[in-house]
Amino acid sequence: MKSNQELQTDVQNAIKWEPLLHAAEIGVTAKDGIVSLSGVVDSYPKKLEAESAAKKVIGVKALVEKIEVQMPNSWSKTNEEIASAVLVALKTNWLVPNEKINVEVEDGWVTLEGELPWNYQKDAAKNAVNNIAGIKGVMNNIKIKADSHDEIEKKAVEDAIGRSLSIDDCDIEVEVEGTTVTLTGTVDSFYQKDEAGRIAWNTPGIWHIKNELAVDYEFALD
Repeated sequence: MKSNQELQTDVQNAIKWEPLLHAAEIGVTAKDGIVSLSGVVDSYPKKLEAESAAKKVIGVKALVEKIEVQMPNSWSKTNEEIASAVLVALKTNWLVPNEKINVEVEDGWVTLEGELPWNYQKDAAKNAVNNIAGIKGVMNNIKIKADSHDEIEKKAVEDAIGRSLSIDDCDIEVEVEGTTVTLTGTVDSFYQKDEAGRIAWNTPGIWHIKNELAVDYEFALD
């Protein structure tokens, strides 16, 4: 098991290894597998990159993110300019049914709301606006309301997760109740937890996912 100091160092090195972040002032603390990130970056993509880099480090069980986005004045945009750019980005992304999405911008923060039938469309909507200049953050409040009324099959979800080479599914339990799928058990990385949830979301008929998988690096060494 990694010590707190070892995990802190590994996360720091992972962040510095990313080209966008090698000069960024990001603080890292680690305690019992819980990693906290703090500091200031000059763009929202850098904040996302730091989160992504930390999640991929072996031994990270949970992430607390307190990074602020403070852009130079020359990069700042008005809320109206950001809103206009967001609407264009959503409209030009063929994966996104933009007519079903409402956009609100306040102090550089973008909020997406509405209902879509698939989670990949929700993710695509957020990804479409992440790199827009002037954005400080994105709150993706889009809800999933599947068009399909077919009964969700537990085995279909289990089989889908089992087909992934990146996930050891032997300790993942799947429960189905109505339109909600709950994942419990243990995986050995934060990445595997996210990946299991992402795969489960592809099941037709799902409205909600409860990803309660625990991350335990030692589990992989047993």
